[in-house]
Amino acid sequence: MNRILPFHFLVSVIVLMSSCSPKLRYPVGQIKVPKGEILFWLDYRTPKHKAQFISLAKAGYWDSLTFNRVIPDFVAQGGCPDTKEGFSNSPYLLDPEFHDSLRHLYGAVGAGRDDNLQMKSAACQFYIVQNRKGLHRLDTKYTVFGMVFKGMDLVDEIVMQPRDSNDVPIRPITIKVKVLYLDKKELLSKGYKSDRE
Repeated sequence: MNRILPFHFLVSVIVLMSSCSPKLRYPVGQIKVPKGEILFWLDYRTPKHKAQFISLAKAGYWDSLTFNRVIPDFVAQGGCPDTKEGFSNSPYLLDPEFHDSLRHLYGAVGAGRDDNLQMKSAACQFYIVQNRKGLHRLDTKYTVFGMVFKGMDLVDEIVMQPRDSNDVPIRPITIKVKVLYLDKKELLSKGYKSDRE
């Protein structure tokens, strides 16, 4: 299922598409799961999270991992699993990059974290908001760094998989994560649609 993205997530991309060479390429996160692909924008307003995601994807960091926490009407979470120790010794901690215009809408991609007082993100862990009304109680508490524009039907299916008492899927949902660099024509072929069309 392809989605129409909110204007505030797309305005900069639309301007660039209309004013620049058609050969201009845009970084897009790709999460491959057994039944297809999830594609999302990497937001320019969160440059540290964007850069860390690109770096870890290029390194193949997530390719042996899974969606390890799935909760209907909440999130599908992937990457490094939660631990009792949290992320205190993680080399992937980032300072938060909160923006009033980056909200926990349906399809928002955010960075996980533990209960550290600085609200630093564990950039090795990401989640996708599956609640269709959004999760606004998380706004300015967790960094949103992207927005899904293709594959929310897969996310809806993923959160409905049988899971144990810790919300871990009974049958592992494997992931392969890459960053694609797509021009305007390729974006359209992947299902990109703006709310200005």
